Amino acid sequence: MTVSNLPKFPAAWQPLVAQAANELRQLALDEKAKARFCDDPILRPYMQRVAKRYVAGETIQDLLRRIQQINARGHAGSAEYMGESCRDEGKALAETAIFLELIAAIDRLNLRCSISLDLSHVGSVIDAELGFQNVKRIATAAASVGREVMISMEGSDRADNIYATYGRLHTEAGLSNIGITVPAKLHRTEQDLPVLMTYPGRIRLVKGAFLEAENIAYSRNSPELAACYRRYAKTLLSSGHQCSIATHDAQIQEELSAFISSEDVRRDSYEFESLIGLGTDLLDSLQRRGFVTREYAVFGEEYFLYVLNRIAEEPVRLYQAVIDVMAASS
Repeated sequence: MTVSNLPKFPAAWQPLVAQAANELRQLALDEKAKARFCDDPILRPYMQRVAKRYVAGETIQDLLRRIQQINARGHAGSAEYMGESCRDEGKALAETAIFLELIAAIDRLNLRCSISLDLSHVGSVIDAELGFQNVKRIATAAASVGREVMISMEGSDRADNIYATYGRLHTEAGLSNIGITVPAKLHRTEQDLPVLMTYPGRIRLVKGAFLEAENIAYSRNSPELAACYRRYAKTLLSSGHQCSIATHDAQIQEELSAFISSEDVRRDSYEFESLIGLGTDLLDSLQRRGFVTREYAVFGEEYFLYVLNRIAEEPVRLYQAVIDVMAASS
């Protein structure tokens, strides 16, 4: 049984399920817990077993092999070197150098693959200007080999700087190969989206994985969030603005694929995107039906936040995590 078709919890359990998901998202943001799980010699092997389902591996070579497989299945790839909340300037510069190495490796193999990153991975929480200069280096290198760079969204407290940096990359640096991730769950997206659409970069529309207060965001499984996602996606698709429809929601995928067909949306303006480890059936089906598709693969050693957010999206995946740990140890 794949993660994508695991059974749902009974409706009566949903309040407890929602609470568990929020606790996982809260834990994902705990930097001390991240250090403990990723560095402790006893805990680390267990965390690695759980993470293996959701990540391509720990090295660039692991990532390249996975992207080759993704391309062979007919999908473009997106590669992210995992990491966030870097608080040491020397490390931020070293991590930037790894992104540059990744870009060069993707180009050498001529892979159909974009690059994704968290601004805080390359120094934005140390200093906004440091983050800007490092992501500019990465985007400039990617532009020189015809590759796109997608900036990920983080917590809402970092959104102002992320969006401001995105705008500067277009206006000051003149880089048109930069895209931005926009979470439909944030109430502010109603105002942010029209502004972001004034830049030429691709908009990657997601529901949003981070834990946020109710006055800031819709809850993950609310009908309001699903309605906003559909509305924002149709706005992007109708406009012809480059966009990525990044969701594993089968109902939304089906509705939007029908919308694309009925409105004759240009193939070069959109793509459907999914994450590795959550099942391939839906994305493969879209590709076979002629829709443009991309699969997002992550690699590296700092997988704590990423993996916990993947589990929190469907808390039944906790059972899958137990199975993965026990199967590897048996």
